[in-house]
Amino acid sequence: MEATGTDEVEKIKSKFMSAWHNMKYSWVLKTKTYFSRNSPVFLLGKCYHFKTEGEYRALHSFQSSSARISGNVEEFRKDFISRIWLTYREEFPQIKGSALTTDCGWGCTLRTGQMLLAQGLMLHFLGRAWVWPEALDMDSSDSESWTSSTVRKLTASFEASLTAERDPKILARPQRRPARRDWDVTEMRNEVYHRKIISWFGDSPLAAFGLHQLIEYGKKSGKMAGDWYGPAVVAHILRKAVEEARDPELQGVTVYVAQDCTVYSSDVIDRQCSFMDSGKAGTKAVIILVPVRLGGERTNTDYLEFVKGILSLEYCVGIIGGKPRQSYYFAGFQDDSLIYMDPHYCQSFVDVSIKDFPLESFHCPSPKKMSFKKMDPSCTIGFYCRTVQDFEKASEEITKMLNSSCKEKYPLFTFVKGHSRDYDFASSPLHEENDLFSEEEKKRLKRFSAEEFVLL
Repeated sequence: MEATGTDEVEKIKSKFMSAWHNMKYSWVLKTKTYFSRNSPVFLLGKCYHFKTEGEYRALHSFQSSSARISGNVEEFRKDFISRIWLTYREEFPQIKGSALTTDCGWGCTLRTGQMLLAQGLMLHFLGRAWVWPEALDMDSSDSESWTSSTVRKLTASFEASLTAERDPKILARPQRRPARRDWDVTEMRNEVYHRKIISWFGDSPLAAFGLHQLIEYGKKSGKMAGDWYGPAVVAHILRKAVEEARDPELQGVTVYVAQDCTVYSSDVIDRQCSFMDSGKAGTKAVIILVPVRLGGERTNTDYLEFVKGILSLEYCVGIIGGKPRQSYYFAGFQDDSLIYMDPHYCQSFVDVSIKDFPLESFHCPSPKKMSFKKMDPSCTIGFYCRTVQDFEKASEEITKMLNSSCKEKYPLFTFVKGHSRDYDFASSPLHEENDLFSEEEKKRLKRFSAEEFVLL
């Protein structure tokens, strides 16, 4: 009985925490973000210009030659809204080993990590040119009603606590389901993958990259549900999650995490060629994650041009970062401001196992901007390479960018030929039977945990 009472108290506390965060962050969602018409806007390798007349020709020197100049405000909105948005959720199945049914207040870095991985999977299955056909049916004014929804939840939680009601009755706002036009075969195929990718991030114990699974992998590095996670720890958790995924569709993707700001080319290629060892034709695509620090206690503004350059690459899948005590998913920039998606708004659990589950809450209706100067120096940068040739091309291009943008004696991170074992580092095996993390990995994760700023 005592344990049951404690659980009920924890549930009530969780509901109040969720409502508080929604009151705190909903005004940010309602606030309009202003973009200059005189500067290009970059979003994960695509360049947009909002001028109504003339054509933008003078691209910045840091821009990749492969970056595309496209569209207008509407095209940018469609592209941004099509990215997968993963936020705090509440009332999902209880996390194993705890009474928690929400990640509100502690899971934001896991959410930004999920968003980065989701973008990598979208590149893999859908390609960078894909946009959600119903993106512009998302009304940005929906955020106007989010505050009133928050008030309803807060009131319902308070009433439930007074009446000892287990499940407070909340008058739900009816979901607007846009009418689906006739789709061709390609669009139908893309929609299947769109839904499948989102379902892999569902908040249930069975979802391959859902919060429940990520927390289980985090336990191997000493992290528990309710703890704070840093960008580097999340990078290693994502690698393990992809490694352990059993869905046949995911067998063609692997994740590599740089060691001590170094990408060992032969280790990456070994991961990509692991298909050949199992007798299957072809190679795996790889998502490369590079945990870095952009300075000491504060972000060094000398790294601004490099961060811009990275986000102008079409194979960049974003940055797990934020500002002190808040994690954001950075996906683009304009001038000296970063464009991001914020995971801090707490939404209700969506059962992604049901047919035609609602998609609206997995897509952000409007982008937010933040000055680069406010960025926390601790972050993880992500890239996607479909083939070995793509990786070799990317490593050359990024190395040139690192060298040209570096004002310090040493670049932010490096690509070197060979294996990590050639440089007297312990080589981590691709698969281990009895433990998800090797002893060397555990030491590295604990060191990352000690060095990183706390990100709520």
